[in-house]
Amino acid sequence: MYTPSQSPPTFVSVDLNALAQNLAHVRRLAPRSEVLAVVKANAYGHGALELTRTLQHLAVHRFGVATVDEGIALRQAGIHDPILVMGATVPAQFAELVAQRLTPVLYRTDLIPAFAAHVRSGSSPYPVHVKVETGMGRLGVSPHEVLDLLERTEFRAALRLEGLMTHLADADNREKDHTQSQLARFQSALDRLQQRGLTIPLVHAANSAGIIKYPTSLYSLVRPGIMLYGYHTLSTDTPTPELRPILSWKATIAHLHSIQVGDSVSYNRTFIAARRSKIAVLPVGYADGYNRLLSNRGVVLIGGQRAPVVGRVCMDMTMVDVTDVPGVQIGQEAILIGQQGQERITAADLAAWQQTIPYDVLCAIGQRVPRHHLPLRSDDGTSSPKT
Repeated sequence: MYTPSQSPPTFVSVDLNALAQNLAHVRRLAPRSEVLAVVKANAYGHGALELTRTLQHLAVHRFGVATVDEGIALRQAGIHDPILVMGATVPAQFAELVAQRLTPVLYRTDLIPAFAAHVRSGSSPYPVHVKVETGMGRLGVSPHEVLDLLERTEFRAALRLEGLMTHLADADNREKDHTQSQLARFQSALDRLQQRGLTIPLVHAANSAGIIKYPTSLYSLVRPGIMLYGYHTLSTDTPTPELRPILSWKATIAHLHSIQVGDSVSYNRTFIAARRSKIAVLPVGYADGYNRLLSNRGVVLIGGQRAPVVGRVCMDMTMVDVTDVPGVQIGQEAILIGQQGQERITAADLAAWQQTIPYDVLCAIGQRVPRHHLPLRSDDGTSSPKT
């Protein structure tokens, strides 16, 4: 674990034990489903390789990414388990996708022959997933097209249908009508395929909100993303598991100074002191992912107390008012996300101050902010080796 003398000016800590607890909630809610862990966007900002290796140690052996490059990065780091590329792909990427044994999601009819052309003649049929558009309004073939698509000659030789999927657009909303309609459309398409005698090993619809709220979305595979990292966007009246945010974001105070009544802080003088104030300068800014929208709005924790952000958040620095925090010193730790004493700030809090969602906050934490992963511990209290 980082200590003040070892730590850089700002860094992130990721608690892999909290990840294990969140995964346990997924398995409790979907006991008959295999887990595909969504680790796209650098595992939502948490460190894709480290989390993938930990999830392997926790017996997860399927992973979802958004891009071919994300999949290649995991392959080059030694991840050999199935990796599903869930985002948009183009034929120019298919040769490398096949070379890296990544699994594509095909979402247009014309992609079927284009992808099959890159599968080596005489090899075993290449596994693919097909996405059905049921109401997300994004990628996918119409439910009425699925049967004809799967009866194409490519699925008799070059390709093997490993998975059929859809994506829920509104599962975190109080209203259930749209999600139930999506699931009904998906089930109808699935029924038609099964009536033709088609066997589909992996059927999946449930994202994090689906896993928590819609038991009918739990097919043979589930795709947890944000809930693995300790968050959800469901309404407060929905029963939810006690997820643990796995990420803490910290900075150390770089400078302290006092200002007088009428003095200003940062660009454009958006903060004018109404009293004699003590200002702490934190070496973190919007280039690190601490959003400029937090100017004069965000809060950090110092000495177990809340200290407001004052003035514009700069590219590399943020100022906070510590007038009411006793004993503040240069080098003292400030919490941007996490807990200190009895106070806690979450990515959901930062999201509310920016009028966005926790996903956005977590994914925005910049690559120049070091990630430190706290070791996964076994039942006997010893650190478990990473795979």
